[in-house]
Amino acid sequence: MRIFALSSALVAGLACAQSANAASVYAGHAIAASTCAQCHGITTPASGAPFPPLAGRDADYLKTALKQYRDKTRVSDVMNNIAGSLSDSNIDNVVAYYARLKP
Repeated sequence: MRIFALSSALVAGLACAQSANAASVYAGHAIAASTCAQCHGITTPASGAPFPPLAGRDADYLKTALKQYRDKTRVSDVMNNIAGSLSDSNIDNVVAYYARLKP
């Protein structure tokens, strides 16, 4: 009986972890669609736009870049303003979303 209870708790814990991960992707999509996509697009920027695509980028790179823009250690008037409003959780969500997309 103890083994059954322990395995049930483990399965429930894994389900919650997967659900939380999926939720972060959905939250990241919402932020990306309302903020990032206007310049960077979802999978690619508009033709001829000077902005780099974010889809499929390395998650660590994206996270570091967004935190640097937010903390103004990486300078861009536009990105400093946009990233300045993002919490760590928002950044994690946006990164989870863009990193999983195919370019």
